[in-house]
Amino acid sequence: MYIQGFLVPVLPGKKDAYVKMANEVGEMFARYGALEIVEAFEEDVPNGESTDFRKAVKAEEGEKIVFSWVIWPDKKTCDEAAEKMMDDESMSPPEDMPFAGKRLVYGGFSPIYTHGRD
Repeated sequence: MYIQGFLVPVLPGKKDAYVKMANEVGEMFARYGALEIVEAFEEDVPNGESTDFRKAVKAEEGEKIVFSWVIWPDKKTCDEAAEKMMDDESMSPPEDMPFAGKRLVYGGFSPIYTHGRD
């Protein structure tokens, strides 16, 4: 398996718009081979002394944090999906983006331990 992880600063008052967008993008990821997509909206995100989720995305006043991940069968499937999504017209960003895209943090990871999965 291959995992993409994301930290997303959602703009104030934009939770509903983010949820709508996440549903649309999630369906597209699934069409291109994603096995699991999770978008988790902040509920208990404490401020840390040295670092924390908010500092990682330089969250501004009123912004909320989304922690999300996409599980792919392998990196090859993820890379192929990324190429296809760039040509997919439904991938165009909404006019009123619900998150601060320039401060989004993301990366790809190969698991070193899992529990409860094959």
